[in-house]
Amino acid sequence: MVHSSRRPPKRRLRIVKNGNPALRKISEPITVIDDGIRKLASQMTVSMLENDIVGVGLAAPQVGINKRMIVIDTSCDEVPANELSPGEVLLNPQMPLALINPVIVSASEDTITRGEGCLSLPGVDGDVTRPAEVLLKATLLDGQEIQCQCAHLLARCLQHEIDHLDGVLFIDHCSEEQQKKADAVMKQLAKAEKKYIPSNTRS
Repeated sequence: MVHSSRRPPKRRLRIVKNGNPALRKISEPITVIDDGIRKLASQMTVSMLENDIVGVGLAAPQVGINKRMIVIDTSCDEVPANELSPGEVLLNPQMPLALINPVIVSASEDTITRGEGCLSLPGVDGDVTRPAEVLLKATLLDGQEIQCQCAHLLARCLQHEIDHLDGVLFIDHCSEEQQKKADAVMKQLAKAEKKYIPSNTRS
């Protein structure tokens, strides 16, 4: 998921784009939080924060790794302190934050429709209707298990990124018209990228 209010640093890591098989696979649970997982979390955080389009969330499949981990930073959301959900109160001070094996335990019947974008679909956006609040269950890098009620941008970001872990893209929730527009944008992007790759480096 993307947000445009922060200024990204200069360096960034590669994020796979729509069409990469990793984006449509169901990711595997993480059974052990070891140095490899911690390193991946650090790399994902860099990849999320150091992009031309600044992200508020990134899932492991977006860097080509089908593990059930996401990183988030929705602390940019300007919600009054007295309106913060328990999840925001708990997690905001720790962001950017990695969540291991995140699960949406339950979701509210109330929904909100809001525009979304994705680092794996640059230049594409669309209106997505999602539950306004969700109950999150996840494990932090230190092994702490959490369960908390989340709202606002945090709730939307969690749903967007956890979708990635199940091979679902935000555009799948959009109207047919928006999906066709997204396909056209991605085809133009692929054509432009191919044009600027020297012929002797294509595979």
